Amino acid sequence: MISIGIIGGSGYLGKKLIQFCESHPFVDDYEIYGFNSSGENLFSISPELANTTFDKKVKNISELSLNLDLYFVSLPHGESLNIVPSLIDNGKKVIDLSGDFRLNNSDLYPEWYGFEHSFPEFLKQKVYGLSDVVKNESYTSNLISNPGCFATAALLSIIPIVEQYNKKIVSISVNGYSGSSGAGKSPRVDLLLSELDGNVMAYNVHKHRHEPEILQELNSRGFNSHFTFSTHLLPIAVGIYSTSTIHLSNNVDQKKIEETYSNFFAESQFVRLRNTPPQLKWVVGSNFCDINISTRKNSIIITAAIDNLIKGGAGQAIQNMNKLFNWDESTGIVPYGVKNAQLYK
Repeated sequence: MISIGIIGGSGYLGKKLIQFCESHPFVDDYEIYGFNSSGENLFSISPELANTTFDKKVKNISELSLNLDLYFVSLPHGESLNIVPSLIDNGKKVIDLSGDFRLNNSDLYPEWYGFEHSFPEFLKQKVYGLSDVVKNESYTSNLISNPGCFATAALLSIIPIVEQYNKKIVSISVNGYSGSSGAGKSPRVDLLLSELDGNVMAYNVHKHRHEPEILQELNSRGFNSHFTFSTHLLPIAVGIYSTSTIHLSNNVDQKKIEETYSNFFAESQFVRLRNTPPQLKWVVGSNFCDINISTRKNSIIITAAIDNLIKGGAGQAIQNMNKLFNWDESTGIVPYGVKNAQLYK
């Protein structure tokens, strides 16, 4: 049994972490920490949690206890840097859900995140926690950097092809679509219902922070071909839909590509390969990533759907916790065992 600190527990991801920790069989207790929400009771921040957990008081981060076994840090970009290094220096295990430690190269942070990275040494120490790809034996660091939501959907879609057909890849293009919760709880005019309703728009074109994160993981697997990434905002609250197009130098066979994915995800409990393009409603509220692959001549189109707050956030963080402590990775995420990936009709 372990005790947990949830730092930034009043946001969307923090609330999901609380729900997972409350039901996890190996979590003995958890404490909630915040800035603006400190001193408030949990039920006043999230009334929907009443009668599902205890009405804990949110503590100020200045009161952070160092007697806990694991810390989930769910703070805005740039703020984790003020918390995580001290925890690691004190020998604590940390799973960070911000982008502060996702990139390996500190020189990229001013351009993509708008700040100088003050602890570049931690970028080399961390494990990039793409939990359905990283093997259990690779969880050797006390710092796990939880991937971004778009990056999760995109990388699960295209890594199998990059690893198997890298030398034949001409180009990769990823188009991502997200619900508004991906932007967090801070109020913004463009996230008002009256602005979102009946509307779709591209945003952060050539500027989205998940682009260098995706490229980093592809480059580490030998990919050096042309890559484009675009993101769009949907008039929904939750969910990410990703459509990736890969062009190869030669024609490909549908069955061989399906076998590539089946073999790659044979031990991945939360990737479901579909015979038809997935729908968001199949995955919202779950930790699953549903993927469909379609081939025609030399092109491959991969569609993927995830819940951005669970598979793209808190659920993957719990999956990383399970692997870090060498528990079955589905523990506390689903109330029953899940089958390994296979092709579903």
